[in-house]
Amino acid sequence: MKKRSDLAVMLRLVGLVKPLMGFMALAIAMGVAGFLCAQFIPIFGGFAIMKALGGAGLPALGVLFACMGVFALARGVLRYAEQACNHYIAFKLLALIRDKVFGALRRLAPAKLDGRDKGDLIAVITSDIELLEVFYAHTLSPIAIAAIMSVIMTLFIGSYHWLLGLIAALGFFAVGVVVPVLAARFGGSRGLEYRTQAGALSAFVLDSLRGLGELLQYDAGQRRLDELDARTGSLLATEKKMKTALGTATACTGALIWLFSLSMLAAGSLLYTNGLIGFDGVLIPLIAILSSFGPVVALANLGSTLQQTFAAANRVLDILDEEPVVAENTTGRTLPFTGAACDNVSFTYEAEPILKNVSLTLPENKIIGITGRSGSGKSTLLKLLMRFWDVGDGQVAISSENVKNIRTASLRNLQSYVTQETYLFHDSIEENVKLAKPDATHEEVVEACKKASVHDFIMSLPNGYDTNVGELGDTLSGGERQRLGIARAFLHDAPLILLDEPTSNLDSLNEAVILQSLHRQRKGKTVVLVSHRASTMRIADTTYSVEHGRLS
Repeated sequence: MKKRSDLAVMLRLVGLVKPLMGFMALAIAMGVAGFLCAQFIPIFGGFAIMKALGGAGLPALGVLFACMGVFALARGVLRYAEQACNHYIAFKLLALIRDKVFGALRRLAPAKLDGRDKGDLIAVITSDIELLEVFYAHTLSPIAIAAIMSVIMTLFIGSYHWLLGLIAALGFFAVGVVVPVLAARFGGSRGLEYRTQAGALSAFVLDSLRGLGELLQYDAGQRRLDELDARTGSLLATEKKMKTALGTATACTGALIWLFSLSMLAAGSLLYTNGLIGFDGVLIPLIAILSSFGPVVALANLGSTLQQTFAAANRVLDILDEEPVVAENTTGRTLPFTGAACDNVSFTYEAEPILKNVSLTLPENKIIGITGRSGSGKSTLLKLLMRFWDVGDGQVAISSENVKNIRTASLRNLQSYVTQETYLFHDSIEENVKLAKPDATHEEVVEACKKASVHDFIMSLPNGYDTNVGELGDTLSGGERQRLGIARAFLHDAPLILLDEPTSNLDSLNEAVILQSLHRQRKGKTVVLVSHRASTMRIADTTYSVEHGRLS
């Protein structure tokens, strides 16, 4: 995780507010007006006391009480409007940030997301982004409101005597600045530690749910529960430390409020005794300072509560700032398919050599078979053709053009890629197949499924093509999911078909049907068929073997 200061994180988050600055200014204005109403209600009460004691130059009691009633009503309306504006800004920005994060994940996929903990990513997209609501709805405008109100109330109290204004200014500074800064400093990295542990716990729970069958089969459930209890206990211990820091900050805030209020009373009494101010100079400033700590008290708690928010923001910014292994090409060439080739291709993954000086030609209207042991580099070769990664040395070319120079959208249109594990979305069978061609007709979907030898199975289901496959397609067998993946490839109808163990989960009969379909549909297409099955290689025109990263 990239190390950023709290100030740097805050500035990055503030930068996202620019499109909604008008609403932010409105929220601040209504917040200031609302707090002025709230604080002057007891001040008008003080004026009423002075009027009852015979004070001169003050409005009538009826006018003062009427003002108190109007201010009380206005306070409620303004508070509601301020919060409505703040939350409008917050939820608009959360939607914007989620969109940016999904866009970043799309740029990073698949290379940068290979092996990433999906549960932790889910925690970032959901709970971490949701925590930013605290910053946008309860931090930005409150900081501005507290600063403005502190200046106004300091000037108002200081109008009775500069010493009283100085005490008020020091009180506002101590509660609104010193307390949150010290709370943040003593809180250290607990917020980041908490968010990291929470993300890991989410990943652990998701992993446990997915592997529930295996846990039951091998009677490992209790061990998993013990581990879950240990992780939960560690998370609660971190949270307890954070709550303790928050409680300490709250106690310090209360103590400082009373300290400066008593200082205001003592200073006012001293000035009154020396004839420097009248009785109103004691009463009104005391009432004013007691009623004006509200805006800065909201800031006092931020030092502790914002630690989690900034930690969550750091995790979100890590995704937004991460550079993809392969950047999407949006300005490159758009080409028709006239074959593909690898020329002295070498590739290293995390310092481990995978492919070494691999050269092969993939002409049109040919089925090219690639065999080899697991881990020999067969699947990596297909991913380089897809440009999921860039080669270390050599060149991968489509239609005699380096794939780096081809527009990514055009490259994807030229290719169909079927992996060993087909991912199915929680949707109907038809919508899952139509992922390859969203505007496909039902008849086109049916034809693709017939070619993949899965149509008869689909029609045996109660809802046919409208059958929901469940989460991760778990209502279907591995072979059925694989055939739907092949149906996608047939529906996409790309000229270059890359098949990575496409029949690994199929019986001999279904394998034969699919291979026959591939053979019949080969016209105008290049098929790269990766498999360890000798039966699958029978339809290949040319077969290569990959061993230890080399082609033979």
